[in-house]
Amino acid sequence: MAKLVRYYILRSTGKAGSGHPTSSLSATDLAVALMFGGFFRYDPRNPDFANNDRFILSKGHASPLLYSLWVAAGQITEEELMNYRAFQSELEGHPTPRFAYADAATGSLGQGLSIAVGMALNAKYLDKLPCKTFVLLGDSEMAEGSNWEAVQIAAHYKLGNLIGILDVNRLGQRGETMYGWDVGAYQSRLAAFGWEILVIDGHDFSGIIAAFEKAIQPGERPVMIVAKTVKGKGAPAVENRNGWHGKPLDAKDAEEAVRLLEPFDKSMRGEIAKPGEREAVPPEGRHHVPELSYRTGDEVATRKAYGKALERLYPKFPEMVVLDGEVNNSTYAEIFKAARPERYFEMYVAEQNMVGVAVGLQARGKIPFVSTFAAFLTRAFDQIRMSQYSRANIKFNGSHAGVSIGQDGPSQMGLEDIAMFRNLIDSVVFYPADAVSTERVVELAAGHRGIVYIRTSRGTTPVIYTPADTFTIGGNKVLRRDGGDRIAVVAAGITLFEALAAHDILKREGVAIRVVDLYCIKPINEAELSESVRGVKAVLTVEDHHPEGGLGEAVRSALASGSIPVHSLAVTKIPLSGKPGELLDFEGISGTSIVAKVRELL
Repeated sequence: MAKLVRYYILRSTGKAGSGHPTSSLSATDLAVALMFGGFFRYDPRNPDFANNDRFILSKGHASPLLYSLWVAAGQITEEELMNYRAFQSELEGHPTPRFAYADAATGSLGQGLSIAVGMALNAKYLDKLPCKTFVLLGDSEMAEGSNWEAVQIAAHYKLGNLIGILDVNRLGQRGETMYGWDVGAYQSRLAAFGWEILVIDGHDFSGIIAAFEKAIQPGERPVMIVAKTVKGKGAPAVENRNGWHGKPLDAKDAEEAVRLLEPFDKSMRGEIAKPGEREAVPPEGRHHVPELSYRTGDEVATRKAYGKALERLYPKFPEMVVLDGEVNNSTYAEIFKAARPERYFEMYVAEQNMVGVAVGLQARGKIPFVSTFAAFLTRAFDQIRMSQYSRANIKFNGSHAGVSIGQDGPSQMGLEDIAMFRNLIDSVVFYPADAVSTERVVELAAGHRGIVYIRTSRGTTPVIYTPADTFTIGGNKVLRRDGGDRIAVVAAGITLFEALAAHDILKREGVAIRVVDLYCIKPINEAELSESVRGVKAVLTVEDHHPEGGLGEAVRSALASGSIPVHSLAVTKIPLSGKPGELLDFEGISGTSIVAKVRELL
C-alpha cells in the first residue's frame, strides 16, 4: 500500500509540474500505517459523523500524500488525482475544506496542531466521545512558537485523545532544519511540556504499528510520535538530498523511482476501520432569552455588555463556546464563564493558539467566541487570515480599542483591528457604541455564519438606544437630523459620543449637523448610508483607529459613486499615556476637534 501511495504522489506531482513530493514521500509509511492499519476510525461516506477520528495535515505542503491516501482508500479516482493543482480542482496545492476530507485549511506552518487541539477539546469536553485527533507535523514548523503554545495547552487540558506525528526528515526548504535528525532534541523538549513521547524509525512498519498501538490507549497525556524519516524516501534520485523541496522529479528520475517501487497492485484499495456508533452529547434545546433591561442614560462599558450578551444568549445558541486570552475580567467573558464553566476554555496569553483552537472547534459544529484586547489579536493575524480559507464560523471580540483606553499607553491600544478584519473576505465588522447595540450585534454575530469582529471600548458610555431599537448587518442609524444639515458626521463606538457633543455645541451656534452611527463598518449597505447622508454638502468621518483601512476608508468606498466629498479625522500620531479626553484631543478626534473641522469645512 505504501508503494501504491508513493506511486500516486510521483504521478500527481509530475502531471502538475509542481508540488512537494519529497515532503510527502518521507511521511508515507507513517500515514499509510495510520489510515490502513486499523488505528484511524472513520466513515468516508459520512465525513461529518461526530465520532469519526480526525486527521489534520499540519505540513500542508504534503498535500500529494493526503490526496493519494484517499485514492488508495477508494474515495477519489486516479483520474481525479491527475487534476492536482489544476484550476478549480478541489485538490489544491495546500488542502482546504473544498476537499471533503480536509477539516481545515493548512499550509501556513505552525497552525495544524492548534486546530487539532480544538478538535480534541471538543471531543473530550463537549461531545464527550472517544474519537481521536491525529495531526501530522513537519520538523521545520516546530520552530514556530504557535506550536509550543499548542503543546502546552494540550498538556494542560490533559488531551489524551490527541496524537501528534512528527515527521523528522531533516531537510527544510533551504537546507537542514534546526535540529536535523536529532530526534532526542524533540523528545526532551516535548516531554518537558508533559507529553508522552514515542521515538521511532518512520520507515519501519513494525515500529510504526507498535507506536500507534500504544498511542491510542486511553490516557490523560497527549502523545507525540517522533519519527526519524528520509526526505524523498522511495525515490533514490532525491532521497536525503537538499534542493528538492517543492520540486517534482524530472521525468527520467520519476520513471526510475516507479520502476524501483514495482511490483505493486494499482487496483489495490485499503479499508479504513469504522468508528463506533456513539453519538455526540446533544446540545441543550433552544430557548427564548430574557429581554434587555438597560435604561436610557445608564453608564455601561460595551465590553461588559459583550460579556452579559454571551451569558444571556446561550440558551438561544447552545453551540456557543467561549475562549479568552487570560483577560476575561477585562473582556467580561468571565460573566459567561461563571454561568457556563463547561463551555468556557481559558487559552491564557497565547493568542495564536487561541484562534487555531477556535478553528478546530468550529469545524466540529461549535460557535466559538474569541476575546482579548483588540491590540493582541494582531499577533494572531496569520491564524485569522487562514481561518477564512477554512470557511470558518468564528466570532472575535477585541476590547480596549483605540486611544480612548487612556493611561495604559500605545502598547495596549488596538488601532489596526478594523483594517485587519475588514480585509477578510465576507467578514462582518461591528463597532457598537452603547450596551443595547452591543447586545444586539452579539446576537447578530451568533446567528450569522462566518467571521465576525466586534470592537468594544474600555470606558463606560451612556445607553442611547432602547430595547425596541433594531440593528442589522450592514445598517446604520441617524441619531441627529436637523433642518438644513450641511455636514453629516459619521462615527462609531467612542467617537459617536464625541460627534453628539459636537452637535450640541454647533447647534447652540446655529450650525446644523447630522450624526450617523455606523455601528456596522463592514459590510455597509451603500443605499442605506447614501440615504442617511442625503442632502448634506460633505461627510466627516471620525474614528479612534488609524486612517488606513478604517471607518473613513469604508465610508469613502461606500459613497464613491456619489458626489458628496468625504473628509476624515483619525489617529495619525503615535499615542501617549494620558487621560482618555486628553488623548482624543491630542489625536484630533474629540468633540472639540470635530467642531473645529466642521467650521473649517463650512
